[in-house]
Amino acid sequence: MSTQAARPAPQTTPAAKKPSQRVKKPRGMSTGIFGASALSFPTWAYALFFFLIPVALVIFYSFGYKPDEFTAIATDQLSFDRYPEAMSTSFVSTFFATLRISILGTILCLIIALPFAYWLAIKVSPARRSLALALVMVPFWTNFLVRTLGWQIMLSPDGFLSNWMQGLGLLDGPIDILYTRSAVQIGVVYNYLPLMILPLFVAIDASGKKLREASYDLGAGKVKTFLKVTLPMAMPGVVSGCLLVFIPLNGDYVTATVLGGASGSMVGQLIANQFNTAQNWAVGAAMAVILILSTLVVVGVGFGLLKLGQAITAKLNSVPLKDGRA
Repeated sequence: MSTQAARPAPQTTPAAKKPSQRVKKPRGMSTGIFGASALSFPTWAYALFFFLIPVALVIFYSFGYKPDEFTAIATDQLSFDRYPEAMSTSFVSTFFATLRISILGTILCLIIALPFAYWLAIKVSPARRSLALALVMVPFWTNFLVRTLGWQIMLSPDGFLSNWMQGLGLLDGPIDILYTRSAVQIGVVYNYLPLMILPLFVAIDASGKKLREASYDLGAGKVKTFLKVTLPMAMPGVVSGCLLVFIPLNGDYVTATVLGGASGSMVGQLIANQFNTAQNWAVGAAMAVILILSTLVVVGVGFGLLKLGQAITAKLNSVPLKDGRA
């Protein structure tokens, strides 16, 4: 009986693959409606619904008028009459007082925050830095009004601070600072100081340890390294911190109401009174528009001075070339 060599089983070649067809992924509702702009939906939606539309309504209401005692606003007849009415003597004087408080508060926050942010970014070890940042953020864990009321209790004539300073012999009588502009100045610096510390810390921390070490190796001391290396690289943080402090501080009315009373009033109080107490939304909106425009002007002047200072500094620090040599 002849044996037949076992043949391997015939291998079946797989069928030729068909060209892969593009799988059409389901499109989300936001992508289908808005297209590529849906990728930036949170940003433009926030700007539209929480900034552009409210500001447009305020501008529109500033052209209206108060028709009677029981109606806050009417817009059937638009005019600029509310702006001269808003520019009263009390508003102008309060506006310049607010501007002084805002500028001085921003400068004080910068003076206090700059060395603290430098210490936090460079001197504190990374293991303890998170704890230090958490302590900076502690005031934001409580309500803005509650924090300000705490300063009202502390600055009162029979408060803890007054009794403590009298006990040490530093004062002959109770503290007489509550319901003044000085109390408002203390309150705004306390309330807005973290908004200056955080961007300064980020900017100084990002300035780079290697650049500072290179400056030390080239013979520069700590002060010169700070002025020539750290501070110029931290300027974006300085600008961001000043904007974050100055703009909301300029319209603050809670701190002035709680700590300032009639003596330390700010423009925000006048605007809030027109909307809430006098029920004259047209005049209140005109005051708000004037405040917005004046804030933009001050910010623009500040940017102009900053650019001018940078140009002068760069020119003074530049080394003239002669025959291709410094």
